[in-house]
Amino acid sequence: MLPLQIHLTLPPWMDEVADIGRRYVSDDERVGLAIELSRQNVERGGGGPFGAAVFDALSGRLVSAAVNRVVSQNCSVAHAEMLAIMIAQQRLNRSRMNGDDGHYVLATSSQPCCQCYGAMVWAGIDELLIGARSDDVEELTEFDEGPLPADWIGELELRRIVVRRDILRDQARTVLAAYGTSGASY
Repeated sequence: MLPLQIHLTLPPWMDEVADIGRRYVSDDERVGLAIELSRQNVERGGGGPFGAAVFDALSGRLVSAAVNRVVSQNCSVAHAEMLAIMIAQQRLNRSRMNGDDGHYVLATSSQPCCQCYGAMVWAGIDELLIGARSDDVEELTEFDEGPLPADWIGELELRRIVVRRDILRDQARTVLAAYGTSGASY
């Protein structure tokens, strides 16, 4: 019999870092959380140097947070952005987050790869906040971020997704560099 469900988990320390009761109102606070998640994931040996979180844009409420779990979960789609989106969709009980009653922000420690880029288009993300650029990821680690449209920001903006990048970029690069020099392969 084929399995009838998929089971993915996040590390138990997530609640220590992602404060569900706090309001994250600025871009720096939102991306700062994603970067801290990525740092903790590397330091605790949980996975790659990537963190992401979804926020209600108006209230600053944290809807979901996640880290890279590809190796530990044996799942190539278990990127931080993908998991944050899936958790937010389940928590909001809808496949498209935004609409008449919601405006949602995805904050990432690093620019989403081609897989996560595609997911944002249909997930109902209204704003994308980015720490490090994909060039930083490829320069400081051995990750291949995959192909994106030449004007990927323009393509997102055509779909009414606002993109802001280089938010706390140096901090995000520090985490990537630490991972890159550690010799880790997760």
